[in-house]
Amino acid sequence: MPSTLLMKSLSGLHRAALKLSGGRLGAALGGNPSLELTTTGRRTGKPRVSMLTSPVQVGEALVVVASRGGDDFDPAWFLNLRDDPHVQVALAGGPRRPMLARIAEPDERERLWPQITAALSNYAEYQSRTSRVIPVVLLEPAA
Repeated sequence: MPSTLLMKSLSGLHRAALKLSGGRLGAALGGNPSLELTTTGRRTGKPRVSMLTSPVQVGEALVVVASRGGDDFDPAWFLNLRDDPHVQVALAGGPRRPMLARIAEPDERERLWPQITAALSNYAEYQSRTSRVIPVVLLEPAA
C-alpha cells in the first residue's frame, strides 16, 4: 500500500499540474475525470484537499471511491466528509463549488460497483486486498 507521505506528495503534484496547465494536464486519469475534493478536517477544522477520480456519474452527482489502494482503513478524506458532508469540489482545475457528500447505501453501492470496476478495474483489485467494504460516495450539488 502507498504511504500517506507518498499519497500526499502525488496529490500535491497533481494539483500543481492542473493549476500550472490551466486544467489541461491531469484533468482525467485513466479516462476518468479527476477532481479536487476539499473537506473540513474532523480534528482540526481546517480545509483538507485530496485529488480523486470520479469513475461514474449519477445525474449531477459525482461518484468517488474511498479505496485508499485497498488498505484496511478508510482514507482521511472519507472520515472528514462522514463527519461533515459539506464539501467543495473543483473539476479539471476549475472553480470550487459547494457539494454535499452522501455515502451510498448498501443496495446503491451494489448497483454502482460493477459500473465503477468497469470504468477502472483497479477498484476490484483494491476490494480483493481488504476485508472492509470499500465505501462509495456520491458528491451532489448543494441546494
